[in-house]
Amino acid sequence: MPKTTGARYFAEIIKGYGITHAFFVPTILMDALAEMDELGIQKILTHGEKAAAYMADGYARAANRPGLCMGQQIGASNLAAGLRDGFMAGAPIVAITGGPGTPGRYRHSYQEVEDFAQFDSMTKLNLQLDHVSRLPDLMRQLFRAVTTGAPKPVHLRLRGSHGQGIECEADLPLPIIEKDYMAVPAYRPEPELDRVRAALAVLAKAQRPIIVAGGGVTSSGAQAELVKFAEKMHIPVATSLNAKGAILDTHPLAVGVPGVYSRECANRAISEADLVLFIGSHAGAQVTANWKIPAPGTTVIQIDIDAQELGRNYPNAASVLGDAKATLKHMIAQASGPAAGAQAWVKRVQEIVATWRAGVASNYNSDASPLRPERICKEITDALPANGVVVSDTGHAGMWTGQLIEMRHATQRYIRCAGSLGWGLPGAMGVKCALPDQPVILFSGDGGFYYHIAELETAARHGINLVMVVNNNSSLNQEIPLVGNAYKGKRGDKYKPDEMWRFQRTADIAKIAEAMGCAAFRVETPAQLKDLLPKAMAMNRPVVLDVISDDTALAPTAWTPGGK
Repeated sequence: MPKTTGARYFAEIIKGYGITHAFFVPTILMDALAEMDELGIQKILTHGEKAAAYMADGYARAANRPGLCMGQQIGASNLAAGLRDGFMAGAPIVAITGGPGTPGRYRHSYQEVEDFAQFDSMTKLNLQLDHVSRLPDLMRQLFRAVTTGAPKPVHLRLRGSHGQGIECEADLPLPIIEKDYMAVPAYRPEPELDRVRAALAVLAKAQRPIIVAGGGVTSSGAQAELVKFAEKMHIPVATSLNAKGAILDTHPLAVGVPGVYSRECANRAISEADLVLFIGSHAGAQVTANWKIPAPGTTVIQIDIDAQELGRNYPNAASVLGDAKATLKHMIAQASGPAAGAQAWVKRVQEIVATWRAGVASNYNSDASPLRPERICKEITDALPANGVVVSDTGHAGMWTGQLIEMRHATQRYIRCAGSLGWGLPGAMGVKCALPDQPVILFSGDGGFYYHIAELETAARHGINLVMVVNNNSSLNQEIPLVGNAYKGKRGDKYKPDEMWRFQRTADIAKIAEAMGCAAFRVETPAQLKDLLPKAMAMNRPVVLDVISDDTALAPTAWTPGGK
């Protein structure tokens, strides 16, 4: 076997699997990072391990291939926390950390805390590497695991606080790059045709069927097949946030995002359906409004690549195990066409959607100043190029964008935070690293933006040229109803409810961004935003649009049968 170093070997493996960026906080695998220069891998030094994980997450979801994040032993807990969002969203992330060296283990070595088990709940594979001779096979196993089945993060802990245990000289085989595991999905499991036919037989009996497409449709690249099947069968389509854009918002069968961060029309349509076909969706709490939509007892069919998800949350009348794209191709080939009453049902759903659109039109087109968030979404929709990408933080940001930003071109993308407020800025930076030639627009509230505002310096330093739209209401105004409930109507000088949700009104995010090397503009009217968005995308540098918005504007809460 040839003599090499573990550092060089690691760098060549990363290069071989097509990873173009390494997001990290030092000190971790410094020799390997130095080797990456020669191989053309871009090193992105971040201001925190969570941000590094979020960047790798955004990169992985945008590229549909593994993203890489790394942190030293003392930062491992921060990195593990950063993987939480990628785990919930189903992102193929490879996380590398340092760990205790054998001589000092259990002897109070500097910075030593046993944190390995923290990764168990954030990954689908959690491994330790104690000797450089295991580097070849364990690295291959990481890439097998992260790209097969339902994608999730994986973690490898190295010996030594910054992984120095593998950077020595060693006799290692030439790197083996298993090209099947460079992207998601590595394999497309074919469904059993009897299961496909059984699902279609159940579907044929429905008078009011609806499809709920999830993130499995997006990661499988099954958007075209989804639309083709829906059109052949005349079935309306709702999409989870992870699948937003899988069917265009302008399509006559599209009803929008259901669940908690939802359009009212999507929840109403699903609540009236007599059959729901989940495709690549966990049917979890967010997409079903805590399992109220569809109501228990509704006939359900489920297609998923992970057998454990079939019937987990609703008893299935039919279950199909398989990749979304491969399964939908068989569904299209085997289906005979729409049921007799399909047109009447589609017309009813279109009426529900039209009623919702009419109800939001006033705020969507509002010229008010401070701006309505609905108007911000309208301007982003109108300005987004055909190949543009919208990235959204969570909370109100996810509610506003999920409901109101529209995907009007099949080449547009929507990528959202899965639940960790503050993911938006670093997540969008990772998306831009994966898609450097596509316009990327972030929508974040100021509350989320503050979490990792230091990464503005990272964006400027590395020329990560995205446009950041900050819905700045100087607050966490999503908490207003909860604060009101907590105070139960109490009044008086000694009560300070604002301390639970309001920030300084005088804080100037645009000035902060400029000081960190970004272009930045304070936006106070819809006309300014309309004018600045296309200019910002053309500036070829990171741009912050600090949009002053109405702090009384609360995103609509989810409609559910019987009340909100």
